[in-house]
Amino acid sequence: MRRAVLAGLVAITVGLTGLAGCGDDKTDNGSAPAAPSSGAAKGVTGTITVFAAASLTESFNKIGQAFEAANPGSKVTFNYAGSSALATQINQGAPADVFASAAPANMKTVTDAGNASGDPTTFVKNQLVIAVQSGNPKGIKGLADLTKPGTKVALCAEQVPCGAAAKTALTAANVKLTPVTLEQDVKAALSKVTLGEVDAALVYRTDARAAARDVDDVEFPESAGAINSYPIVVLKSAPNAAGAKAFVEYVLSDKGKAVLSDAGFQAP
Repeated sequence: MRRAVLAGLVAITVGLTGLAGCGDDKTDNGSAPAAPSSGAAKGVTGTITVFAAASLTESFNKIGQAFEAANPGSKVTFNYAGSSALATQINQGAPADVFASAAPANMKTVTDAGNASGDPTTFVKNQLVIAVQSGNPKGIKGLADLTKPGTKVALCAEQVPCGAAAKTALTAANVKLTPVTLEQDVKAALSKVTLGEVDAALVYRTDARAAARDVDDVEFPESAGAINSYPIVVLKSAPNAAGAKAFVEYVLSDKGKAVLSDAGFQAP
């Protein structure tokens, strides 16, 4: 009798264990449970600080907004200025994740100092135009017209990419010009026209297009020999290296290229 009772108890215990096991392997409706989650959706987060040439302002603002929408939890902040000033800031230790320059020469000062992570990538090109007041009251048709008596002209300083390009174009046209002001970035030069302080300024085509409600632009043939290439790079001491890499990849993507093309930039 004792043996029979013990055998019955063992059988009951085994049966209950089996039922418990079946409960672990099945959902309430009898189907297998979903596989465990692999974690949160992948994406970059945190602040990404981008030092970019002033002529990229409108385009990069749009790209930054699109990047943030595609990467919830990320925040792109921009420092826009002349490329020479930005390069100096980076080499002096300013915290930044990405550098986008309006010319290879200014990028070279950063790479030569060992402050770039990898090789820069050229992502667009830009070309100069003559920005004039709406309606072109001075009747400016080319570089030679900028030397007419009473014509006030603004240029970028020579160390700034737009200034270096202007010097190349003026030399090619054999035009000697004395500007009334030399500005530290292209937006500052353009503002002199929009404010009515000068009659004309040599600026990038993209900047004139962005200010089309306030200025007209005059194309000139010598600009074809003074096209600037724009390189971009992740910085070696980037506080948010993963975010920096993702932002550069977005700029180089089809979505980034579309924004830049719409602004008037040329393919590299």
